[in-house]
Amino acid sequence: MSRTVYVNGAFEPEEDAKVSVFDRAFLFGDAVYEVTAVLGGRLVDFDGHLARLDRSLREIEIPRPMPDEGLRELHETLIAENKVDEGIVYIEISRGSADRDFAHPHSPSPTVVAFTQSRPLIDHPQAETGVAVITIPDIRWKRRDIKSTSMLPQVMGKQEAKAQGAYEAWMVEDGAVTEGTSSSAFIVDANGVLRTQPLGPHILPGVTRRAILRLAQEDGVATEERPFSVSEAYAAREAFMSAASAFVLPIVTIDGNTIGDGTPGPIARAFRQHYISEARAASA
Repeated sequence: MSRTVYVNGAFEPEEDAKVSVFDRAFLFGDAVYEVTAVLGGRLVDFDGHLARLDRSLREIEIPRPMPDEGLRELHETLIAENKVDEGIVYIEISRGSADRDFAHPHSPSPTVVAFTQSRPLIDHPQAETGVAVITIPDIRWKRRDIKSTSMLPQVMGKQEAKAQGAYEAWMVEDGAVTEGTSSSAFIVDANGVLRTQPLGPHILPGVTRRAILRLAQEDGVATEERPFSVSEAYAAREAFMSAASAFVLPIVTIDGNTIGDGTPGPIARAFRQHYISEARAASA
């Protein structure tokens, strides 16, 4: 059955949806995006995603195509039209269509595209077993805080992980893990302290990452936003990743090195259950 998608003000069957070959997302990756989880047919952490979308638009000077109320209605209409109980909504906003030129076109009209994907989030197949991660060099540009669609390095990294039988790749710069190709990176170090990279232009300000840090404070877990090395990750008591489309996933091996006892750790499990409980309560 065909999905309903959104393109520039119209809700239409996916096979009828079209974007110009001159769209700057296609030509230059001149666009930003967001992915919001859906539980029980309701959006999860949507205000955080709206705030990050707004920031990304400002950073690359794409005019806001509609107010928050319009963006929320767009998302909720897609969820209803496609009968999504559990899954995600993807939205992309580009600078629009213009004849090819690196410089911004005069008075652009942004292109807005959005669609849904139904998928299991709570009963994630790897949540109980944990996942394998590899490390790769971080070869991305220097403004990773912008959620841009220009993601060829992440595509290459994710494919390398897949080729090695891993779920995710953690990117490494100057000896420290920055983040995953599509996730935030956490360890519980040898001293029992939860560690993750501090915010800055070198990482994406993850919405789920922010929620995890809040839960850690509420649960009394010692936390430091401080870089960690690959060797520290190998020696960690626990490791896990967070993402809007996966919540929290425990990591049981990094580059083939067993983390902890090789099973999902208690802190990662607790964060996953706590986050899901909050999301379910908010969507009730």
